[in-house]
Amino acid sequence: MVGVELVMAALAAGASAGLTDTASSTVRDAYGALYEAVRRRLSAHGEEVLDAAQVEPDAWEARLREELTASGVDRDQELLAAAEALWALVGAGGKYRVDARGAKGVQVGDHSIQTNTFN
Repeated sequence: MVGVELVMAALAAGASAGLTDTASSTVRDAYGALYEAVRRRLSAHGEEVLDAAQVEPDAWEARLREELTASGVDRDQELLAAAEALWALVGAGGKYRVDARGAKGVQVGDHSIQTNTFN
């Protein structure tokens, strides 16, 4: 994931994680830093879209994508680094990162007993 898609995903994941009581201060700080970096990059109208997207993400997603693209966030290396850092903290959405494309008989989890039957 790169550019605008990375920023959009990181903002969404950070906003979701930040709403939980279990979110660490590291996650909240990383989200705040990314949010402010995006806010500084956007025009005044873009800031309004960013704020609206926080309240109604589904309704404003396409417009926010347009604003982010027009503002050139995909060329701002510092902002992209902030998005990558936040995504690394919360973006996986789970404990494991597994790429099992083409794999057969894979089990992922904390179970110490695994039984696979191959025919």
